[in-house]
Amino acid sequence: MNGGSKRRPTSFDVAERAGVSQPTVSRALSGSPAIAEATRRKVIEAAEALGYFVDERAARLRRGSTGTLAVVVICREGDSASTINPFAYALLGSVCVAASERGFETLVSFQARSADFFGHYQEQGRADGLIVIGTTTNRQAWEYFRSLESDGRRVAYWGSPFEDLEWVRSDNRAAGRLAVEHLLAQGYRRPCFLGALGTPQVQFTERYEGYAEAMKAAGLEPCLAPTVNAATREEEGRRAARRLIERGEDVDAVFAACDAMALGAIEAFAAADIGVPQGMGVMGFDDLVAGRFSRPPLTTIAPDPAEAGAALVEAVLDDAAAARRRVPVKLIVRGSTARG
Repeated sequence: MNGGSKRRPTSFDVAERAGVSQPTVSRALSGSPAIAEATRRKVIEAAEALGYFVDERAARLRRGSTGTLAVVVICREGDSASTINPFAYALLGSVCVAASERGFETLVSFQARSADFFGHYQEQGRADGLIVIGTTTNRQAWEYFRSLESDGRRVAYWGSPFEDLEWVRSDNRAAGRLAVEHLLAQGYRRPCFLGALGTPQVQFTERYEGYAEAMKAAGLEPCLAPTVNAATREEEGRRAARRLIERGEDVDAVFAACDAMALGAIEAFAAADIGVPQGMGVMGFDDLVAGRFSRPPLTTIAPDPAEAGAALVEAVLDDAAAARRRVPVKLIVRGSTARG
């Protein structure tokens, strides 16, 4: 041993100090019920005195588990940390908390370019399973992860654009119905849905379907203000709202497919001197923090990120028992629809 250096204690050192065998130390520290409680306490005290710690990763690998879940956040190419949908961060945090509560660490990767796509964490023994979340606009990324599907892989997806993947989603149709019911209750008579439909916008389409169902149930004709791709969701909402204004549509409220689009729409209405909420009601989906501080504050509908994160972890760890599950949503009323 080099002078001044200190050798790390081993399980054999603990065994010698506790007066037991090394296998007894291993069993005692792994929680084996075969070890008497008095012996376990003696081993733990010896380990603490020596500063010995179990190599938990190695122990888990011996038990056939890495103790880790991989989480991939799909981004749009060119996204910076500030332009990624804030809901993705909230969901990521919830996944990490839910994994921690189950005794798992998380390995997080942000992926946008095809050169960076990677999903073989389980095959390489780096994680017990994989959770994929993020934007549906990066079609190439979703196609990549879809191509990895095979028996034995433990994967769950938030908001997948593909029905054949094991997804967890918001109850989007319920959100659409809830939006219409709220707007009509506030005295609006011509709510219009603002957003894009079809693949890959499966969740937006489901929200529109719920909206259309509620409109028809109220004896009203559904209205669609379609968005087209732009650099940001805010810009998509801004442009769609401008087109509504320019066409002179008989619309007095907008339910946007997401909060970012709704915030862009509020800017467009303000620029056209259309007051919100008196002249135009606006609401979105996601409960972004920015919506809480917009002028006026944005009415929204959102799933509970904590419940969504827990459902994703459960879907991976419990053999997809929670897969294809819809997370309930709730209405959050703020100034952008408060006519009274």
